[in-house]
Amino acid sequence: QLQLVESGGGLAQPGGSLRPSCAASGSSLGNDAIGWTRQAPGKEGEGVSCIISVDGSADYADSVKDRFTISRDNAKNTAYLQMNSLKPEDTAVYYCAAGLCSEAAGMAVRYWGQGTQVTVSS
Repeated sequence: QLQLVESGGGLAQPGGSLRPSCAASGSSLGNDAIGWTRQAPGKEGEGVSCIISVDGSADYADSVKDRFTISRDNAKNTAYLQMNSLKPEDTAVYYCAAGLCSEAAGMAVRYWGQGTQVTVSS
């Protein structure tokens, strides 16, 4: 069974950067897409980004376009989310997931990671 473990979250200043990673184990990512979603306390989850394995095409939520970049290293079974120009409203738990990319950076999820906290505050 595929397991996903996020790391690399933490605290950043507004305008700063973080690069959480999502490491897969138990199985190869294979043809699964990898995406990131986020959820702040009391708010609905929001799809952030999703990257397709076959060609590396990626989608982003409008709220993060031009600031976040998703990537994956299939040889390492690891995906990344480069987050630049961070804003306080980016504060959330960020979850990676494996499955299929859908519309507007959403996903049909097969496996979820446990999440990593990202806090943006001055």
